[in-house]
Order: sequence, then C-alpha cells, then structure tokens
Amino acid sequence: MIDVEDGASVTENAADSAPRDTIQRLAEGLIYCIRSGQMVPGQHLVEGDLTRRFGVSRGSLREGLKHLAADGIVTLTRFRGAFISALDRQAVHDLLDVLEPLCSLAARLAAKAGGTPGQLDGLRAIAHELNRPGQGSQIAVYLENRRRFYDLLIALGKNSELARVIPLSRTDLFRAQFDKVQTREQQRRHAGGYAKLAEAVIARDPARAERAVRKHFEGTRLTVDALPADVFTASYA
Repeated sequence: MIDVEDGASVTENAADSAPRDTIQRLAEGLIYCIRSGQMVPGQHLVEGDLTRRFGVSRGSLREGLKHLAADGIVTLTRFRGAFISALDRQAVHDLLDVLEPLCSLAARLAAKAGGTPGQLDGLRAIAHELNRPGQGSQIAVYLENRRRFYDLLIALGKNSELARVIPLSRTDLFRAQFDKVQTREQQRRHAGGYAKLAEAVIARDPARAERAVRKHFEGTRLTVDALPADVFTASYA
C-alpha cells in the first residue's frame, strides 16, 4: 500500500526530482498493464509490488504516481492509498465530449493526406481485426489493436500535436472498465465503427470520415447510458 505516515498526504514525501525516464517507464508500464488486463480500473496499487515490477525506488514511484494522477490514470486518496482510476458515468461523457472533436480532426486530416498504400492497408487490417467475431471478448488484444488504429490514424494526418492532446490512455480506462459487461450487440456496434472510419479515410473522403466518427461516438454514448450503475462505482469512492 502507498502508506500515509504521520498524517501526510500520499503525494508528499516523494523524491524531489526522480529521473524523467524513470517516471516515463512507470507511466508506460502502468498503462500497458491496463491495456493488457493485468491491472483493472478501481484496483488498489501496492507500493512493494510496483517497485519490484517496474524496478523503481519508493520516491520515484510516488513522484510517478503524482504525474499519473494529474493525467487521470491513477487516483490518490489520503488514507487508503493509490488506485487505478475508475470513471463514473458523467466522467465518461465528459471524456467523450473532449475526444470526439479531436478524433474528428484526426480523421479529417488523415482522409485529406491519404497515406502510403502500406499505411492504408494497415489501417484496414487493424479495423478488420477489431471487427473480427469474438475480438471484443479479448480485452487485452482489443485495446492494443484499438491503440494501434488511433496511432496510425494520427500518423496519417501528419499533425504531431494531436498525438499529445488526444487522451488515448484515459480512454483505455473506460474501455477496460466496461467492455467486459457490454452485450455482444454493443460490442459489434462499437467495433464496426472502426471499419467504417477506415474505409472513409482510404477513400480520401474527409466529410465521410467525420460522419463515421460522429456515428461511432453516438453508439458509444448509447452504450454508456445503457450500462448498469454498478459498472461506474469505484471501490475507493
């Protein structure tokens, strides 16, 4: 557990300046663990486990957790320690409201720029994998392919700032949180959106690509509203 000693906040007593690459390794490691299903939203993080797993000192761990908390990946509580963040229903809607226009821009830029035949074939192949029957039940593979899809979409658009501002790691959280409780129809609807977006980009049709993004997000919002309340209840709340 990330202990609180002498009434201090869990964010206190961190090393003054842990090496940046150490913090980056910790951040990337935790995000990978979420995408791979090794860690789940709402999970309590145990200090000893994390220092051994990622080979970081206690001070570096605490500083790294502060950075992850600022990004909304980790939640730090005063007396109970650190947890992988879990989103409530409103937080998911807030995230979607931010994510949609950014993804629309990424889709429009990708469709305008085109790309090499290899890149476009790659986008289609990833979309096909996402839409393959049963893929939605394999959450680790699904989240990894989903990240690859967005990484390639952003690369096609050739706007380096998009990679910095699109909160893909935050979206990994809510996908990991509720994908396992979706119905097959909800999974199918979501996965099918990637294929439609890929084909619009390959056709070099920016307007169609933006429509595909809007339709995709409409379906996600419908799913979020239909899920039971207990999906959005965090153990640390």
